[in-house]
Amino acid sequence: MSKRGRKKGASGEQSRALLLTIAAEEFAHKGYYETKISTIVQRAGLTQPTFYLYFKSKEALFQELIDSFSQGLVDLTKESRLEPGIDFDSLPARIAKGLTGLFTFFSENPQLTRIGFFNSVEAEEIKKQLALQIRENLMSEVKNGYFQTELDMCLVAEMLIGIIERLTITKLFSGIKTPEELASEIVHLLLNGMLSTSD
Repeated sequence: MSKRGRKKGASGEQSRALLLTIAAEEFAHKGYYETKISTIVQRAGLTQPTFYLYFKSKEALFQELIDSFSQGLVDLTKESRLEPGIDFDSLPARIAKGLTGLFTFFSENPQLTRIGFFNSVEAEEIKKQLALQIRENLMSEVKNGYFQTELDMCLVAEMLIGIIERLTITKLFSGIKTPEELASEIVHLLLNGMLSTSD
């Protein structure tokens, strides 16, 4: 009996995960209103009653996808905050590591990213919250002596969101640049500027 219970539980988790994956694809390509539960369950090889075992409604399923994406961004942003006492020579690599994590998350979850960062009504609020979290990180990092005190960190955070947003579509999703390459180039630009170093 315990073997059967484990198998059923594992199968249930797999079915739920499959529904989430297919739903993310449908929402990303068709939008919320054009996505149908019947299409999701048909693609998953499941029934509509099975769908309702795991999700109360299409809205609940969509909200879970949005919440998952948003929480992923929160976690990555918290992890990327620079703690006190970092050697200045290692700062570029540390900052690049945080940006690489973000681009990797987008790259590994392209459908979720299209929904949560670009296509959904909630995308603007998600970007607004991300900008606030980045600003909090930057303000803490200014206090730790890493960045100039006269910079408007709200503006810097918004610029970062714009850079990340555009490069995700034009370079990451198209496969032109890897997460590491994008992070490295952003860090190089922001920390070193564009002016030639020659006299």
